[in-house]
Amino acid sequence: MKLSSFAMGTAALPGAAAWGGFGHISVAYIATNFVSPATTTFFQSLLRNDTGDYLAGIATWADSVRYTKWGRFTSDFHFIDAKDDPPRYCGVDFDRDCKKDRGCVVSALHNYTTRLLDADLRESERAIAAKFVVHFIGDIHQPLHTENVERGGNGIPVKFDGRNLNLHHVWDTSIVEKLVGGIRRKPYEAAKKWADELTQEINEGKYASKRISWLRSANLSDPIATAMEWATEGNAYVCTTVLPEGPKAIVGQELGSEYYEAAAPVIEVQVARAGYRLAAWLDLIVASLKTESPSQGDL
Repeated sequence: MKLSSFAMGTAALPGAAAWGGFGHISVAYIATNFVSPATTTFFQSLLRNDTGDYLAGIATWADSVRYTKWGRFTSDFHFIDAKDDPPRYCGVDFDRDCKKDRGCVVSALHNYTTRLLDADLRESERAIAAKFVVHFIGDIHQPLHTENVERGGNGIPVKFDGRNLNLHHVWDTSIVEKLVGGIRRKPYEAAKKWADELTQEINEGKYASKRISWLRSANLSDPIATAMEWATEGNAYVCTTVLPEGPKAIVGQELGSEYYEAAAPVIEVQVARAGYRLAAWLDLIVASLKTESPSQGDL
């Protein structure tokens, strides 16, 4: 079971995945470093994986399943298309930007958090909900998953270290891979190493004084408000860092030097925030379950 669970998480990592597979796995490992022992026990049982990879192993599952016949309906759950005007104005509005008929990452996080909290659901359904929650908290921290311009940058051709790519791919994959010195044959090993480094920065390094503020908006009784705070925070970077001179100005530009230097710290802090917030969100879920149903214990 451990092998199959791990394999499910590693299968089919599409190019449009937020942070790419590597970023999502890194977020999951950071969360693993911060969750409470009770949360570890709960999710290891629910996900049927008692190794330290129990979150990392399912972190990319949602990107794999969206391309299956069953999971096609989840395609719009990975983003919210802010209809703003960067760099003049950046902002996310739930009523305006979340598709009423198909949903968005904000409504999806609400839905699957609710399902994960529903002790009357079958364990298999709650396990699916857990996989979505882990993934969508990663998604919402990628600035271009909160932006409508050119399909979140997918329609903006650019260069990165001489390669012809699109802007979304650069923010998903290229910058983070360059930041960690390249990813070769062992992405999980590299992700774990980076996650441990970021964990140290959160505990006693450059993020230690900020980590408490990262959790101020985390409110389990209002997942939509929480997710909107996180989405708005990430979307602000579209104006300041992603498209500082607008979408037309960046077309065809080489982004591997000065642009990279400005973007890399943003990606680092967003991955750190995502992992730390994911841990707190999972802790809140488990604490709520224990409070409401103390007789059930862990699954």
